[in-house]
Amino acid sequence: MRTKSSIFVAISLLLLSLMAWGREDRLSNRGLAPAAAGTVITNNDKNGNTEVEVKVEHMATPQALTPAANAYVVWVQPRGESPQNVGVLRVNSDLKASLKTTIPAKVFDVFITAEQSENPTMPSASEILRGSVERQ
Repeated sequence: MRTKSSIFVAISLLLLSLMAWGREDRLSNRGLAPAAAGTVITNNDKNGNTEVEVKVEHMATPQALTPAANAYVVWVQPRGESPQNVGVLRVNSDLKASLKTTIPAKVFDVFITAEQSENPTMPSASEILRGSVERQ
């Protein structure tokens, strides 16, 4: 009986860990900052939401772009919905940045734009990186 309980617990833990398993998707470069590269890492949280972490490297400062901008903004766009501004990427001296957020969507696009303001209501056409996420 004890062996059956141990096996059940082990299988349950394995299934739970597979459900919460992190996934990493590459963001594709759109050409405005040719050296820029990034990934989006997603996990399921205990409430069924999606934890999203965007990591970028080789990002020029937004002021170095042509035309110059003031901020990089991360957008999440669930399928069939409008894009949502989820925060600003602050590039450090190593030309890296990251941002973490949590959203309810499981299927969505993530993209980064160069903006004149840190709080735009709609993304500009100055798209730097883009990717898609599909989680279960």
